[in-house]
Amino acid sequence: MALGARAETRCVKWRCGCGHVWRLLSLLLCFSPLVSGHIRYSIPEEMKKGSLIGNVAQDLGLDLKRLRSGRARIVSGESIQYTELKADKGTLVVNERIDREQLCGDVTPCSFSFEIILENPMELHQVTVEITDINDHSPVFKRNRINFEISESAVIGARFPLTSAEDQDVGVNGLKEYFLTENNNFVLEQNSNTDGRKYVKMVLQKPLDRETNPSLSLKLIAVDGGTPQRSGTVNIDITVLDANDNAPVFNQSVYKATVLENSPKDTYVITVNASDADHGSYGVVTYHFSDLHSSLLNVLKINENSGVISIQSPIDYEKGRKYELGIEAKDQGGLTDSSKVIIEVTDVNDNAPTISVMSFTSPVSEDSPPGTTIGIINVKDLDSGDNGQVNCKIDENSPFKIKSNLRNYYTLVTDTVLDREGVSDYNITVVATDSGLPPLSVRRTFHLKVSDVNDNAPVFLQSVYNTFITENNSPGLSVLTLRAKDPDENQNARVSYILEETNVGGSPISDFVSVNAESGVVHAVRSFDYEQIKELLFVVKAQDGGSPPLSSNVTVKILIQDQNDNPPQVLYPVQTGGSVVAEMVPRSADVGYLVTKVVAVDVDSGQNAWLSYKLQKATDRALFEVGLQNGEIRTIRQVSDKDAVKQRLTVIVEDNGQPSRSATVIVNVAVADSFPEVLSEFTDFTHDKEYKDNLTFYLVLALAVVSFLFITCLVVIISVKIYRWRQSRILYQSKLPVIPYYPPRYSDTLGTGTLPHVYNYEVCRTTDSRKSDCKFGRAGSQNVLIMEPSSTGTMQRIQRTKAVQKKDVGHTLFLSIYFCIIFILFLSSSTAADIESFSNNIDKFSSKAKKLE
Repeated sequence: MALGARAETRCVKWRCGCGHVWRLLSLLLCFSPLVSGHIRYSIPEEMKKGSLIGNVAQDLGLDLKRLRSGRARIVSGESIQYTELKADKGTLVVNERIDREQLCGDVTPCSFSFEIILENPMELHQVTVEITDINDHSPVFKRNRINFEISESAVIGARFPLTSAEDQDVGVNGLKEYFLTENNNFVLEQNSNTDGRKYVKMVLQKPLDRETNPSLSLKLIAVDGGTPQRSGTVNIDITVLDANDNAPVFNQSVYKATVLENSPKDTYVITVNASDADHGSYGVVTYHFSDLHSSLLNVLKINENSGVISIQSPIDYEKGRKYELGIEAKDQGGLTDSSKVIIEVTDVNDNAPTISVMSFTSPVSEDSPPGTTIGIINVKDLDSGDNGQVNCKIDENSPFKIKSNLRNYYTLVTDTVLDREGVSDYNITVVATDSGLPPLSVRRTFHLKVSDVNDNAPVFLQSVYNTFITENNSPGLSVLTLRAKDPDENQNARVSYILEETNVGGSPISDFVSVNAESGVVHAVRSFDYEQIKELLFVVKAQDGGSPPLSSNVTVKILIQDQNDNPPQVLYPVQTGGSVVAEMVPRSADVGYLVTKVVAVDVDSGQNAWLSYKLQKATDRALFEVGLQNGEIRTIRQVSDKDAVKQRLTVIVEDNGQPSRSATVIVNVAVADSFPEVLSEFTDFTHDKEYKDNLTFYLVLALAVVSFLFITCLVVIISVKIYRWRQSRILYQSKLPVIPYYPPRYSDTLGTGTLPHVYNYEVCRTTDSRKSDCKFGRAGSQNVLIMEPSSTGTMQRIQRTKAVQKKDVGHTLFLSIYFCIIFILFLSSSTAADIESFSNNIDKFSSKAKKLE
C-alpha cells in the first residue's frame, strides 16, 4: 500500500419497502501507531435490526482470526449502541432502529462514529456510518386553522404571511412547495430563508368586497419531494373588514441580534418596531412571531405591545448556533407587515471535557520497557472554538506520560522502568482542561497495579554472622538464626536456606552443623570439643523461589568457647609403676636449693589453663616448699643429718576453671651425698600400701581360680571313671564272640589277609543282636583293648588298661596344680629379678615333670 491514504468507494444497492437506496462506502487507511484504518458507510434510516451494514474484516483487510484473537469490539461514547460487530463473520450489522430525525434533526449530513479496538497488538479503527433520509414524514402545520381579518380597502399587492409547514425529512424528501386552493382574490408567493427554510405569503391580487363575500375559506397545501409524495393541509379563514387605509411598516427589513448561551430568563435580545400612519384603533400595532420554529416555542418570547424580544428559557449553543425568526406587525384594521430577526448564539465555556476509557490494562509487569501502552482514553468537549480545545496531562509526577496520536484520543504509556519493590501500585490521575475562560477541567483516576518479577536476590541482614558456642554442647542445639529478606512478593520472596558444602578438618561441614531450610536456624549436629576444633567457618546460601531463582551468600563464623573439661597433665616427673625415680638433695644444700620442678600442662585455654601448684603431703613439711605459679620445689631450711634419707612429697596441680580440676604427682627425694647410700635405702621403697593392696587382690583371685579348676578336674575324673566302669561290666557279661582287633600296620597272624593295613572296628553287641551297633574307628596307634578267646587273658589286659588310666589321671592332676602355682608366682612378681626367677622356676618344674613321666 502506498504511503498516505487510499480511498475506495463501493456502491451497493439496497432494496427496502420504500424503494431503492444506494450505499456509499469510503475506506481511508491512515498510518498511525494506533489507528490503522477509517471506514465510512452510508445506509438508509429505519433499517431492520440485524441488517448488514458492511464487511469490516474485508474492508480493513483483516483476517477473521485476527478479529477473534484481538477481541475486536465496538467502543462508542453514545448511550445507544446502533451497530453490532459480528466478530465471527467480520460483518457490521444494525443493532437498534435508526431514526435520522431523532438522531440528527435538521443537521445534514447525518452520521455517527465509533471505534473498533483490537488488542495484542493494540489497533484502533474509526468507523463512520452516514444515515440517509427516507420519506417517512409528511409536512405538518403547527396550527389547524389560520384566521385573517382583512379590510376591504386592502390594496392590491398586500401580503399576508402564512404559517409554514414543517417536514422532519431533509433533502429531496423535505418540504418542496406550497399550493393554495383556487380563488379570485389571492395568489401564493413562496420564498426561502438563508438556511433553506421555505416560507409563503398570500398576496392580494383582486380587491375584496365585504358586501359580496364577507368571508373566504381557503386551503394551504404543503407537499414534499419524496417518492411517493406526502402532503399537509391547513385551513385559512378570511373575514373581510371595513377599510383600513394604511398598513404597519417595519423600520428594518432584517433585524440582527447576538445572545450568549445559557443567558437567564427574560434576558433582552432585541426590539422590533413598526409604525402605522392610521389614527385611532387602526394605528395601534401589535407584534407576533409569524413563523416560530417548534424548537424555539419555549425559548423566545415577544411583547405584543412593545416589540421587545427576550429569552424565555436558556439557549444551548450546542443545539443551535443561529436562529431566524419571522415577525409580524398587525394593526387593528387587520393590515400587517413582516420582517425578519436573525439571532446568533455566542458560545460560552459551559461544558467540561469528558474522559472515556477505551482500554486499560492492570496489572502491568514491572519489567515492562518504557513506552508500554497501558491504556487508551477518548477526551471530548462539546464547546466550540477555544472552549472546545482540550489539553490532557497527568496530574502528579509519575513514571507515566500521555501521548496524543489522533484527535481526541490519548495513549497512556510508561515513561521509565517500573520497580514494584519501590512502588507496588499507582493512582494515575489524568486531567483534561479546555482553553475557555475560565477553563473547565475534569479528572479521571486510574488505579494501576505493578506485578512482580523475580529481580531481587535475598539479602542477609548482616554481611558476616559471628556467634559463640560453649564446647560439650548437646547435639541439636540451636546456635543462631539467619535472616534474609527478599523485597519481591509471593513465591519470588520465599527464601530457602542452603548450607554450602565445605570441609573442616577433612570432614564435610554437614557433620558439624545443619541449617533449617525454612527458618534459617543453625543447629549443632554434634558436641564440639574446643581442644580439637576452635572455630567453624562456613557459607550459607539464601535462595528465593523465583524462576530462575536468585541467591546470595553469607559467611557464618562460630567460635567455640572453652570449658574446664580437662584436668592438668603432669609432664615431669614421670610417674612409673615399676621403678623408682628420686631426686637427690645433698646434705650440704642451702636454703632455697632447687630440688626439682614439677612441669604440668592443661589442654584447656584461657583461665581454665592457669595452673597453680600446692604441696599436699610431705614427709617433712618444714623442709620443702612448692612455688605456687612455677611448680619449683625448693628447700626452705638447711638440710641436717637428722633428716631422713627418703622424702616423699605429694604435689597437687590445680587449674583456675570453675569448677577447678586437679592432678596429683608424687615426688621422691633422697637426702644423701652418694648414690650407694641412696640405693640401699630405696631397695624396698616401691612396696607401698597401694601396691600391696593390689597384690592381695590378685592373690585372692588366683586362689579362687585354682580352687575352681581343681574341683572341675575332680568332677570330670570321677565321671569318666564311672562311665568306663559301666562299659567294662557290659563287655564282661556278654557271651557273644569277640572279633579280634589288629593294631594298625600289622599283618594278619594267620597269614590269610589280603589288606595292606588293618582298620579298627568297634563292635558293640547286646543280648539282642538286632540292636547291635557297629562303629568305624580311625587308623592310628591308639591304646586299644585286644580281646582274646580266653577270658583270663582278657581280664589281665583290662586291669593293665585301668592302671594306665590311673597313671594318666595323676599326671593331669599334677600338671594342673603345677601351672596354678606358676600363675601365682607370676602374679607375685613385679620386678625384673622376679621375672628372671619366674623363668628359672618354669625350667625346674618342666624338668621335674619330664622325670615323673
